[in-house]
Amino acid sequence: MAQYQLASVWQVVAPIEQVWDAIYDSRRWPEWWPSVVSVAELKAGNAKGVGAVRRYTWRSRLPYRLSFDMEVTRVEQPHWLEGRTHGDLEGHGIWHVLTVDGATRVRYDWSVATTRLWMNLLAPLARSVFTWNHHAVMRAGGYGLAAHLKAQLIYAGPERR
Repeated sequence: MAQYQLASVWQVVAPIEQVWDAIYDSRRWPEWWPSVVSVAELKAGNAKGVGAVRRYTWRSRLPYRLSFDMEVTRVEQPHWLEGRTHGDLEGHGIWHVLTVDGATRVRYDWSVATTRLWMNLLAPLARSVFTWNHHAVMRAGGYGLAAHLKAQLIYAGPERR
């Protein structure tokens, strides 16, 4: 399996509570995130959402789709949301939401491995293309979130180093 460590940032001029609510309620992502085809709840979690399992289907800028199940493993409203993935991608993701300079900063850390044979075979040659594709999907999410919240988007892209 090919391993990827990816970090994306959105910075939007909106209250942290509104940003958190939009990210936390992933069942509504298809309404504002163009890359999200569908979200299906497979298992309800506890009162905070821990233990919930949802199946996500994504379209990308490249001619393929990915599906994976995400189990929520940590919820600390309005700052942390974490989960484990199984399916076309295996690994974990962490949303970190905080207020910075009058805006809300969202960082998503994605540590995953591809499970599809063709992706693993192409990884040595196509790693940079797969990474670019991930960032394009995330950038579209940042623009979609800002439009959904009727807020100004300051930045949507890879973590600046």
